Amino acid sequence: MFAPFRLALVTATALLAPLSCYAMDDYLRAASSAPVKITLCGETNSNGTGIKTAICEEKGYDKLVAAIDKSFDAALQKGPANVRPILKRDEAWFNEMIGLAADTVQEVNEAELNDNFVATLRRRQAALDEIAGGFGRSGLSGKWANAFGSLTVSPDANGARQLTIDMNAYYGSDKHRQCKLSTSVTKAGSWLSGSIQLPPNAAPPAGEQRAKPAKLPTIKLRRQGETLRVVMTDGDDTIGDRDDCDDRSQITGTYFASGSSDGADKAETSFVAPTFDCTRPETATDEEICSDPDLAENDQRLNRAWKALLPRLDDATRRALTEDQRNWVRTQTEEFPEFLHPAWNKRTSEMHFTADARDHVDALQRERIALLEGFDDKRAGLAGIWLAYNAILKVTIDKDNKLSAQGWKWEQGDWKAGCDYEMTGKIVGGTFRADERRKNPDTLERDHAMLIVNRLDDSFATKRTGEETNDEAKCKRRLDNSSTARLFPARASPDIDNFSGSIR
Repeated sequence: MFAPFRLALVTATALLAPLSCYAMDDYLRAASSAPVKITLCGETNSNGTGIKTAICEEKGYDKLVAAIDKSFDAALQKGPANVRPILKRDEAWFNEMIGLAADTVQEVNEAELNDNFVATLRRRQAALDEIAGGFGRSGLSGKWANAFGSLTVSPDANGARQLTIDMNAYYGSDKHRQCKLSTSVTKAGSWLSGSIQLPPNAAPPAGEQRAKPAKLPTIKLRRQGETLRVVMTDGDDTIGDRDDCDDRSQITGTYFASGSSDGADKAETSFVAPTFDCTRPETATDEEICSDPDLAENDQRLNRAWKALLPRLDDATRRALTEDQRNWVRTQTEEFPEFLHPAWNKRTSEMHFTADARDHVDALQRERIALLEGFDDKRAGLAGIWLAYNAILKVTIDKDNKLSAQGWKWEQGDWKAGCDYEMTGKIVGGTFRADERRKNPDTLERDHAMLIVNRLDDSFATKRTGEETNDEAKCKRRLDNSSTARLFPARASPDIDNFSGSIR
């Protein structure tokens, strides 16, 4: 089913603007549009189950839930208009988490599970009460909290601040995400940034050295209006786990000032707004863009690049790129929810992968910016980097006119649907001739500023049945997938670098 997309690209002066002409799958919708009341007792919760009313009353869950709802309403009333959707999203995420924990408590009647469940509910109420008192707090110093934990920023000391993180996400049973760590952060552009040092158990054995220094995880933070934006970037997988930090994947996120601060300090508190209204985000990806200054700036830059590019293009290329851009906006809508709850992580897909989801939105935006700003409409021939919303190809031609091309085509969120491009051949009279000899060889051909890959494969794909055939499928996992794609010329960029294929 198609999702609504933020796009009105009919003329060169059009903006990426809301357009709700298509129905939208529920998982794509802004979480802030979901009910924020916690439904654990009697009624079905977000996970399709509920705790029996009698048990809720016996254990006191009903009173705890009512207290949380009351505290949330009080905090929401005090929040600025552009922060309320993000606070509602935070509450919706807590509801998802506590709903899963409730299932475990009902299935397994153990004292420890019940104690953890009650402690999580009480922490949430206390956090919301503190958030209600934190709006209007200046600077960065003090405690900040969200549905999954909290962090504390120390006052500035000679240009450096200490950051202490305490994450405690409880999804029930063995599904925890806990992380306690601290580091120092210093000014890096408009952000404060620092590295997370290696734990002792990550050091190589005595007498051994690493082939190269391990890439350390990094963390950065910045005010985004009345919230604190924190972005965590993982380092090498070889650095090992900390005893007190079994998972860092939910540190990335939006935090709310928790109570008043002893001393005010200075920090930029402006809200970086994207090209749409953050008081009424339509999709989960919209909410994430509104949360993050970098993503919001990317959104602005995308629109500037689009308006600058269109007047340069011939009619055929402009029409094709407009359609490709509409499809790209649709895929961006899917990007954040796809990676927030990745279906391929079967055991933990219901947990929140905030770091990975944010990084994928950022990478998708930067890749598209690189295409629009570096659109090589004067390119002649086939050599170069070619990109579309669903395909990428790098073509090289040597002095003997020998051509090789590497890339892939994908379907958004489907890790089984990819097509790998591995082409070799010769340029004869300006035309590509593939080395392979079969009825449906690889083809590359120019069409105005564009490149058409495997034009004939569209018709071949519809005829494949899986029975004995003279045609070999170009997409490995499904016979009826077509490898045909229309791509656009892009100058080389570090933001266009994924030619070997991966899930999107």
